[in-house]
Amino acid sequence: MTSHTLRATRPAPPAPGGRPGLNQRRLPRWAPAATAAVSVALGIGIGLAAGLESRVQWGLIAALLFLAISYGVTSAVENRRQAKDRLATSVVWVCFLLAVVPLLSLIWVTLSRGVKVLDGYFLTHSMAGVPGFETGGGVYHALIGTLEQVGLATLVSAPIGLLTAVYLVEYGRGALARAVTFFVDVMTGIPSIVAGLFILSIMLIAGLQPSGLMGALALAILMVPVVVRSTEEMLKLVPNELREAALALGVPKWRVILKVVIPTAIGGITTGVMLAVARIAGETAPILLLVFGSQLINSNPFDGAQSSLPFYIWEQYRVGSEASYDRAWAAALVLIAFVMILNLVARGIARWKAPKTGR
Repeated sequence: MTSHTLRATRPAPPAPGGRPGLNQRRLPRWAPAATAAVSVALGIGIGLAAGLESRVQWGLIAALLFLAISYGVTSAVENRRQAKDRLATSVVWVCFLLAVVPLLSLIWVTLSRGVKVLDGYFLTHSMAGVPGFETGGGVYHALIGTLEQVGLATLVSAPIGLLTAVYLVEYGRGALARAVTFFVDVMTGIPSIVAGLFILSIMLIAGLQPSGLMGALALAILMVPVVVRSTEEMLKLVPNELREAALALGVPKWRVILKVVIPTAIGGITTGVMLAVARIAGETAPILLLVFGSQLINSNPFDGAQSSLPFYIWEQYRVGSEASYDRAWAAALVLIAFVMILNLVARGIARWKAPKTGR
């Protein structure tokens, strides 16, 4: 074997500037977990030593220490290039934890306080004849109101949003399409109280009485732009080759949209509608203005005042007694479960209606 061959097979030393070589040292896989454990211990210790009582402050100190220790250790063992990469990864994990921890804390508090009165009786009885400061009563009337109001809002907004999105994607050209897109963007940021005031003005002009329908119309205004945007993006994902192939066979454009484009995107469209439903399920301001609330069970959304889960939570919290607080937390738990079920249904439909791939 010649000296030239030996030189060719010898491991290359680390290049200047921190470029890794074949013989470079690397941290073990458990290093990030160990760094996190050390950072948490140091954060707690520093917080206690400094007299900080808030655990949030301890967590922030631990997060900063985790970033600093990760960068320093990686720089010492590997190189600065790997240290920057590790720092970016650590920042992503810290941001993820900062987003998840409040959510988990909210779910835990709602569960721990909501299960006190959440049972079959609570779900099947109303507050009729029950003083707010006493125990007893249930959420049945509010649950019925929420289901009916959200259902009516969906029946109104889903067809309007779908047809608007079809127009923008398939036909929209020129000034009218730009104007529709602009107003959809504006409606996306409309506060719920503005939608409630708009329907309230119509009620006062027409001499209408508060009802679940009035609240559903306000919720539909909030729901339409969400449906339009989600449906528009789903329709844009349909390959143009499918449209061109159908049009090449002499199929009319309206039939191509009805038989090819919409069935291809139906999974994403359904998901967008369900997410829009979840978005309006917790609105309170339009219900306060237009539905007025009721302690009785009213299953007719077209006549008389109704209640809803968000209104019920606000109403019980306003009473200020221990029993009303328990009912408010239990209703909040029911509302979270309702939204969670809608999201799970949306994911299931999206997976069920997703285009099948295979050989």
